[in-house]
Amino acid sequence: MTHLKFIAALAACLSGQALAAPTATSNLNKRQGADTAFGFASLNGGTTGGAGGTTTTVSSYAEFTEAASSDDAKVIVVSGAITETADQVHVGSNTSILGANADAVLDGFGLLVKEKENVIIRNLGVRNVLADNGDAIGVQYANNVWIDHCDVSSNRDHDKDYYDGLIDLTHAADFITVSNTYIHDHWKASLVGHSDNNGDEDTGHLRVTYANNYWSNINSRGPSFRFGTGHVYNSYYENVSDVINTRQGAQLLVEGNVFSGCKKPLYATDEGYAVARDNDFGDGENTAPEGTLTSVEYEYDLIDAAGVKAAVVGTAGQTLTF
Repeated sequence: MTHLKFIAALAACLSGQALAAPTATSNLNKRQGADTAFGFASLNGGTTGGAGGTTTTVSSYAEFTEAASSDDAKVIVVSGAITETADQVHVGSNTSILGANADAVLDGFGLLVKEKENVIIRNLGVRNVLADNGDAIGVQYANNVWIDHCDVSSNRDHDKDYYDGLIDLTHAADFITVSNTYIHDHWKASLVGHSDNNGDEDTGHLRVTYANNYWSNINSRGPSFRFGTGHVYNSYYENVSDVINTRQGAQLLVEGNVFSGCKKPLYATDEGYAVARDNDFGDGENTAPEGTLTSVEYEYDLIDAAGVKAAVVGTAGQTLTF
């Protein structure tokens, strides 16, 4: 198969199948390879990204910035590593950003979905984004975003503010799913709701699913969740100090996760709440007050905590094959 034919086939596989309605599957391993957005990203009309649009392959920061800017339906395939210490690439609506393979890495710059909708980011590595240049992946004032099979990281060789967040969802972002992603080697990983003083804007929004993710060597924010509604399930946490923090009235449903070497696996500050089921907290404990979120509006597949490590480690991250 020629390179161009491969790229066309990849784009068709990843974006075309996203037109299908989300359906339940029999186990987490099948869900790991799902090509349709699930979780909160499946609500509010669903998330199909650039399905049916044009396909462009990019291999430089300039090409990427130009390709991503419009709101027309489009599939952007990232080929190889792009290294540039620069501001985030602004992503338009109706966009699928797909890493061609595990070599597709953005090194030194990230992505920002701001005041847009219907975006898919899959099979992409993002690393070493300096704080002055923003988050690795940021979502603000935007809805229906699916982040899947990504690998986001930096290092902990500097102080905690040298880098910003890996995946930060703020300013009333809504209907978002972060799934099958390897989140590792960082100080402050994932923030939902940026400020204690932003309740007027954030309340009623910030509906986020975290599913089947592998978190490793993180200091905090796995995630830290203000005001909104969160569902965290079937994820594996390894050597994360302060893990899931529910705060400022957030309501979380935390199910079937495993915590290994984690000091504070689930805790609350400033009147956050959680319902916890079938989690293995390891040597830590759940200290969050009991919440009211006992169910969500979408179908999902849940496996027992005993099977989570085997199902997640080695499959989360840039592991898609086409």
